[in-house]
Amino acid sequence: MLPPVDTSAILKLRADILARNAALRAPAAPVAEPPRFGAALDTALRQVSAIQDQATAATTAFETGQTHDLASVMIARQKASIAFEATLQARNRLITAYKDVMNMPL
Repeated sequence: MLPPVDTSAILKLRADILARNAALRAPAAPVAEPPRFGAALDTALRQVSAIQDQATAATTAFETGQTHDLASVMIARQKASIAFEATLQARNRLITAYKDVMNMPL
């Protein structure tokens, strides 16, 4: 014998499908212009610079005795180091990609 059919679940599934179909037919909202590569790169470099400035300020504050929290100074310096390393790796990959494109035969 077959189990009873749950019609409410089937009707709910049908309503969900119809709602998704209506959403797909609706006109799409205008897409904002994607950020330019140069602007994205500039923003990323500014963020790395800000992290390095924070680490420098924390180090100076510790050296001058304004703070005694060595852990926060070390964390700030480690964040700056990681940000710099990530930037360096991205630069190396960009240079490699540029060289690969320049060496492509026409």
